[in-house]
Amino acid sequence: MQVGIIGIGLIGGSMAIDLKKRGFADRIVGVENNHLHAAAAVEIGLVDEVVSLDECVAQSDIIVVATPVNVAIRLIPEILDKVDTQIVTDVCSTKEKINEIVHYHPKRKNFVASHPMAGTEYSGPWAALPGLFDGRAGIICNAEDSDLRAVEMIKKMYDCLNMRIIFMRAAHHDVHTAYVSHISHITSFALALTVLEKEKNEKNIFDLASGGFSSTVRLAKSNADMWAPIFSQNKENVLTVLDTYIEKLQEFKKHIAEYDENGVKELIHNANKIKRIIR
Repeated sequence: MQVGIIGIGLIGGSMAIDLKKRGFADRIVGVENNHLHAAAAVEIGLVDEVVSLDECVAQSDIIVVATPVNVAIRLIPEILDKVDTQIVTDVCSTKEKINEIVHYHPKRKNFVASHPMAGTEYSGPWAALPGLFDGRAGIICNAEDSDLRAVEMIKKMYDCLNMRIIFMRAAHHDVHTAYVSHISHITSFALALTVLEKEKNEKNIFDLASGGFSSTVRLAKSNADMWAPIFSQNKENVLTVLDTYIEKLQEFKKHIAEYDENGVKELIHNANKIKRIIR
């Protein structure tokens, strides 16, 4: 089994580590346009070799597209043009636009739209971690549009990564990720901008920032080249979530401005209900 990974960053690199270590792949090749990242991926041992896109497609049994979504949308049809029996999958955080692009492609059956729900705020091959996907959800979208053999192979790959497989429609996936992932990043970016703008003394930020601030703002360190295209591709859902989020912020602002502690308490008590879901 040879797996080709296009984009050897946090997700692609972390997949490479465990797919090789756990015996799913005998050989892993990578495609990486950033020469520094390519050299690091080989030096660290994430991949056996960095090759061209054409070589990767020709040699690999499974091709994983682990690039930002704006690049993936361009690459996936191009890769499908080149495949015979090879299976192609992606790991992007938005799914509906990708599925629309490939829906009528002659090799659509070779493609499995997927999204491993895992990550950190870091990027690049140096960020790759063993065990990153353990216990996380592995989403497979619009499985009925893919060949059964292809779906089973990607399911087997995610099983090797110790992921919980969930099947759903691409449109539903994009709504859910807007609520549980995309808004979290926007919130973190906005909080970081607020603090950096108002707290000019960086030493105060460093000395006084507690664990609560650090955990809330850590996502602000995430890569702009990855997240800006995600927000664009999932614009309608992200804007809907933002409207609701801004509405809740305005409620807090109103009650605080009016010295309405009971109103603030009610909002907090309602928010506490999240404990039933997340422990």
